[in-house]
Amino acid sequence: MLHNTLAQSQRDVQVAEISSHTTILRSRTWDRLKFEVEYARQRGTTANSYLIWGDRTALIDPPGESFTQIFVQELEHQIDLAKLDYIILGHVNPNRIATLTVLLEKAPQVTIVCSKPAAIALKATHSNWKIQVVRSDDTLDLGQGHHLQFIPVPTPRWADGLCTYDPQTQMLYTDKLFGVHLCADEIVDENWKQLDGDRRYYFDCLYAAQAKQVEAALDKIAPFSAKAYAPGHGAIVRYSLSRLSHDYRQWCQQQKSQELRVALLYASAYGNTATLAQAIAQGLIRSGVAVEAINCEQAEPTEITRLVEMCDGFIIGSPTLGGHAPTQIQTALGLVLSAAAKTKLAGVFGSYGWSGEAIDLIETKLQDANYRFGFEPIRVRFSPDATSLQSCEAAGAEFAQALKTTRKLRSPRQVIAPTQIDRTAQAIGRVVGSLCVVTTRSGDDHSGILTSWVSQASFNPPGLMLSVATDQNAEQLTSPGDRFVLNILKEGRNLRRHFSSHSQPGMNPFATLDTQLASNGCLILNDALAFVECTVQQRMSCGDRWLIYATVDGGQVLEPKGITAIAHRKSGSST
Repeated sequence: MLHNTLAQSQRDVQVAEISSHTTILRSRTWDRLKFEVEYARQRGTTANSYLIWGDRTALIDPPGESFTQIFVQELEHQIDLAKLDYIILGHVNPNRIATLTVLLEKAPQVTIVCSKPAAIALKATHSNWKIQVVRSDDTLDLGQGHHLQFIPVPTPRWADGLCTYDPQTQMLYTDKLFGVHLCADEIVDENWKQLDGDRRYYFDCLYAAQAKQVEAALDKIAPFSAKAYAPGHGAIVRYSLSRLSHDYRQWCQQQKSQELRVALLYASAYGNTATLAQAIAQGLIRSGVAVEAINCEQAEPTEITRLVEMCDGFIIGSPTLGGHAPTQIQTALGLVLSAAAKTKLAGVFGSYGWSGEAIDLIETKLQDANYRFGFEPIRVRFSPDATSLQSCEAAGAEFAQALKTTRKLRSPRQVIAPTQIDRTAQAIGRVVGSLCVVTTRSGDDHSGILTSWVSQASFNPPGLMLSVATDQNAEQLTSPGDRFVLNILKEGRNLRRHFSSHSQPGMNPFATLDTQLASNGCLILNDALAFVECTVQQRMSCGDRWLIYATVDGGQVLEPKGITAIAHRKSGSST
């Protein structure tokens, strides 16, 4: 039967018997979540705890500190705390430790049952607590048929994840898995169809970036004959158990099938960097990019190397500890620098208390290695707030867009069947070049020619090779001493529409463009990616073209983080 249901503007603890000698205590709030601050859908939640009564008594998953007072009061109505034997933890975080501290003060005889990573975290601050570490196939006999079995289910975000199975009730206690952040009166999922949208949103926020580990967890729990999942949040999964299990596998597969993949590497001393990582992952996932997150504190070097080699881009997040990045992040950075191709997109983020040197270190190392960044490095001091998390999500979306642009540039824009054009011309057409506008000057008249027939020809002196058609009206390029500016265009900024490959006398394509005069008197397009000023040194007639060698007198990058526009041709027999 239900107990203590209050008005929706308040917090309460809802209590019900759900099976033989088993009670649920649902700490409820209709307010915005405090313990998962990156979760944007504000529909409240329940923090579910479970009491199992046998010859001995166990409490599974006490809630976080925002519920500590009302939860402990309600628990004392249900049981004499002096008779509580075990507290079983599906995972550990600072919020849950706050409630544990109060419970252990009232019931010092309790043994905490948890995974090894959780035990390490607990002993770091509470070395006097009695802790029992459990592994796969370990059991705990509470008596009266409640012979609990344990299944470790680690993920990058919850490396200490632990599920518990009670064969007496065939209840599988899943902690974060199969939950939903939604506050309601329904204890079981009889109206499960109405939960579809919230369940998928929960998965995308908490698990999409950990799809590989989720699939491993699903494989681990599959052999257990569960009649219901008892998650840490939301309704008990009874009516849609097989459907939700299938959905989780399908959602994992959808992540694996995305064309673009990002490696999200991080360490998190106090959970803040992990929260930022989750928000960045959301921006990527919602933009149609798969994310694989790795907590470098638990990952093997071979796993990091594998992921970095197969990804399209990587993002590294780090806290700053004592003015440095943690050892695990320094190791991961070394692996990235040795394994990641320089064409891969990079990103850097992190949280810090005072100085944030770790973020600067990673940024500098990647810059020195000539990696291109998908967003400006993100620095968040102390705990992230809603604004910083929104910025992280936007950065993820920005990174995804940059990845897609890069993929578009590297892929042929159109595949031409051999029957459509000559095969040799088709092959020659696969030679691509940077899209540029060559500007020249004759008296007070300026001209511009669109071309991609440019390449670097020498280092010392720096020189370029330019090919110009005999009918391109480019008389100012054909004699030694002629000067010009090569404007290198930026992808996504359509300056090319103002120019053609054959300039016409009397045309003024610069009338509506933002320009400035170079030192050689020719025009610089201010919306270009970069420009170089050149002087013609030699020319040679080659078929229907003039081949011109010019030395570079100077130049400047106008937009350091832009992408060079590339010209893709259908055939080598036409421009």
